[in-house]
Amino acid sequence: MVIDRIALILAIIGGVNLGLVGLFRFDFIAYLFGGQASTLSRVIFALVGLSAIWCISLLFRDRKDEEIGD
Repeated sequence: MVIDRIALILAIIGGVNLGLVGLFRFDFIAYLFGGQASTLSRVIFALVGLSAIWCISLLFRDRKDEEIGD
């Protein structure tokens, strides 16, 4: 499903960003979009969080059903 892939990509971006914050104290998303308090950064952070929640559903799906649908 397309939404699954988009959610997974956003979750990966968020994970890489958190890795950068943890290792180097560098927030790449905030750097790109004007700081943590900027509206665009907050929207990106919210989308990453929502996509991570969506990815939880991937853990509980039956893989056989998805292969038939694709």
